[in-house]
Amino acid sequence: MKTIRASEISSYLYCKRAWWYRREGYESDNEAELAGGQALHTVHSRKVLASGFQRLLAIIFFLASIVALTAYLTNLLLGTP
Repeated sequence: MKTIRASEISSYLYCKRAWWYRREGYESDNEAELAGGQALHTVHSRKVLASGFQRLLAIIFFLASIVALTAYLTNLLLGTP
């Protein structure tokens, strides 16, 4: 029994004939376009991961600056050098 993946269901809903061709092992005529699209998605995925990492670093630096500012103001108020 063959497992049906979510991508197969999506492909079937989009075009039943294309799904059947792929299931029967026929090669697509637009392999170059598919490879280009896959490369584009890979680049986009890396950019999304990098932006998430940058956001995390920004939050960490922001929290560190608040801690440093709190420590500085506390020292000013208490009069300790």
